[in-house]
Amino acid sequence: MKRVLVTGAGGFIGSHLARRLKSEGCWVRGIDLKRPEFSATACDEFTVGDLRDFSTAAQALVGIEDVYQLAADMGGAGYIFTGEHDAAVMHNSATINLNILEAGRKAGVRRYFYSSSACIYPERNQLDPDNPICSEDSAYPAAPDSEYGWEKLFSERLYFAYARNYGIEVHVARFHNIFGPEGTWCGGKEKAPAAICRKVAEVGNDGEIEIWGDGKQTRSFLYIDECVEGVRRLMESNFAGPVNIGSEEMVTINQLAEYAMKIAGKKLKIRHIPGPLGVRGRNSDNRLISEKLGWAPSSSLYSGLETTYRWIEKQVEANKTAQASIA
Repeated sequence: MKRVLVTGAGGFIGSHLARRLKSEGCWVRGIDLKRPEFSATACDEFTVGDLRDFSTAAQALVGIEDVYQLAADMGGAGYIFTGEHDAAVMHNSATINLNILEAGRKAGVRRYFYSSSACIYPERNQLDPDNPICSEDSAYPAAPDSEYGWEKLFSERLYFAYARNYGIEVHVARFHNIFGPEGTWCGGKEKAPAAICRKVAEVGNDGEIEIWGDGKQTRSFLYIDECVEGVRRLMESNFAGPVNIGSEEMVTINQLAEYAMKIAGKKLKIRHIPGPLGVRGRNSDNRLISEKLGWAPSSSLYSGLETTYRWIEKQVEANKTAQASIA
């Protein structure tokens, strides 16, 4: 039975990944600042701990063969692009990666997966919402549009440096907007699909929702099950990466909102307001993952959004019921 560590196992992607690994017969240790919020962890052992502390990281790595490093200080546009959290984002995430690699080296860990981000891609290549350039080889000369992206790019290089100098095996993926049930849906760290689903669920028919900017900025969104499949295929391959794990089904944010309204059966008005936006356009380029792994995600945005909306709708209703009982 392979012994694996999932860092960030209390979070959205980490909790889903731990469930997948457990279903495959692995013994799974998880660690995070918190336990999963919406369901019990699938991990055999779960530690509530801070990986910014070297001794905590070292203890988590004892007896571990494979590490899936997903722990990071992150959130949606409302968290990443205001500039208010830049120092914390860079310090916290970099410290985690430095500790995980060095403590793992000392513990004899031989294999790592690292979750990087599409935020590493240069802003100059994402100004045209209809034709963004996000091929893996376009990352340099580097010019991410956020400190979150700069930290992710630094950490990619850190993992590959450890691979070269210490002979460990690394696999690096650049995630593109992962969404699905059991993800953060309120509080300021939620991403666009969850935020829009929440807004649509909260208002009655003929109501109004707010969207930052003109809504013509483009993105692609990948359903969580597809993300986990891509991670596992990459980890079991002989390809180190970095490689995009994302969808090529690009939509505007306005279109995303229209999908959510259709799923909800509501006709709502959209009010565009100022807010943090990130790059003008972004879409996953899946040529390399198709070439190296013979795989690319296949589920549609609409089908994944439908499942996600129904889950968020239940959270909204449960929240309303709880508030009513308090009142």
